[in-house]
Amino acid sequence: MAAQPNKTGFRILAYISALLGLAGVVLPLLPTTPFVLLAAFFASKGSPAFALWLEQHPAFGPAIEQWRERRAIPLKAKLLALGMMVLSWTMLLALGSPLLVLTISGLCLSAIAAYLISRPSC
Repeated sequence: MAAQPNKTGFRILAYISALLGLAGVVLPLLPTTPFVLLAAFFASKGSPAFALWLEQHPAFGPAIEQWRERRAIPLKAKLLALGMMVLSWTMLLALGSPLLVLTISGLCLSAIAAYLISRPSC
């Protein structure tokens, strides 16, 4: 019996998100935690076996569990994300981006930063 098309899409998105999360382990500018959480969400919709593997993984499982139970984000992930946002906006400024770009990106990054800061840390 073939997988349902929507489950296949969720499965593909889960694997892509997990691969991006794994890449974030070795690439300092790519965050790991958001992609692992995204992979867990997509896997829960399309691949229960992969979702279980992620939940039981020694490195990824605790972050998934903390997010589901308390909507908590690891402090290290928060600090890295906030630092990368500041670095990104600073680079836009240093490269002479137009005021409109600086304003819109600054507002978006500020909203994301406020959300991250409002989440409990684990």
